[in-house]
Amino acid sequence: MSEQKFLQVRDLHVSYRTRLGGLSAIDGVSFDVSKGEILGLVGESGCGKSTLGKTLLRMLPRSATITGNILYEGVDLLTLDDRALRDFRGRRASMMFQDPMTSLNPVQRVDEHMLEAINVHEPHTSKEIALERTRVLIERLGIQAERLRAYPHQLSGGMRQRIMIGLGLVLNADLIIADEATTSLDVIVEAKLLDQLREIREEFGLAMIVITHNIALVAELADRVAVMYAGRIAEIGTVYDVFDKPQHPYTQGLLRSVPNIKLDDEEELYKMPGEPPNLTHPPTGCRFHPRCPRAMPVCKEREPGMAEAKPGHFVHCWLYVSRSARGEAAKKVTS
Repeated sequence: MSEQKFLQVRDLHVSYRTRLGGLSAIDGVSFDVSKGEILGLVGESGCGKSTLGKTLLRMLPRSATITGNILYEGVDLLTLDDRALRDFRGRRASMMFQDPMTSLNPVQRVDEHMLEAINVHEPHTSKEIALERTRVLIERLGIQAERLRAYPHQLSGGMRQRIMIGLGLVLNADLIIADEATTSLDVIVEAKLLDQLREIREEFGLAMIVITHNIALVAELADRVAVMYAGRIAEIGTVYDVFDKPQHPYTQGLLRSVPNIKLDDEEELYKMPGEPPNLTHPPTGCRFHPRCPRAMPVCKEREPGMAEAKPGHFVHCWLYVSRSARGEAAKKVTS
């Protein structure tokens, strides 16, 4: 796998104006994605995962205020005009949404979806060449060529999701963002889709960002995982590091909340106390401190920086900030 960091997100902020005041949906997020890498993005509902995915392709409403940098092969996507952005979407990056039935046009056949995508970005490509490219791709995804003339409602959920993958690949995109792409699938179809995503990654060398609540899915599919909470990344590292040795109390709570067949009949599933904060009035300091069993006085007053628990494994928590730095912060709190 190449270590070339072709997507670099730096100090990304996304905010909205609401009747209750400003809402900071994404607050200072930074991470990299390498060529051929799969990054899992997990966390509770409302933590900012989908907003982050849409921000990367600038699919948010114009009322959103975005600051920071989204560098794609050195080009800041936040500086692109509408025409350049339209060319970027589909040709360079694509998004798979949660329910393909609402993403696909119900009055267009599968081949019409594919041809439309090709014609918009490659107007000089003949219909014959476009159809042949579509046929080869669809068969590669395990769908018979005759299904090209089917409408979305004539396909199963798994087939519709594979059509969404095909729309992302038909223009040879380098990055696919999958937002809860397996939520509506049964476990057997989901397993087949995961196998195909892995094969596609190996064959085409593309990168993926998989947004999901399903921690088991990320553990099986991803190379690295970022855990989000209240618009911030709480922890990021390899799947092995984060899941085998979680450092942030929030990550530890999430993993303890996953059903485990090893639990005794009388042992109750762990339930994390509290709920994510209202982002129009978030807590001061660390946003997790009202729910954290290991909160310290400094957590309530000052936001921690990202600490490197081990090479490549970062934690947004005062527990891993050096004692000297923590002491300096405590002095500022009490002064």
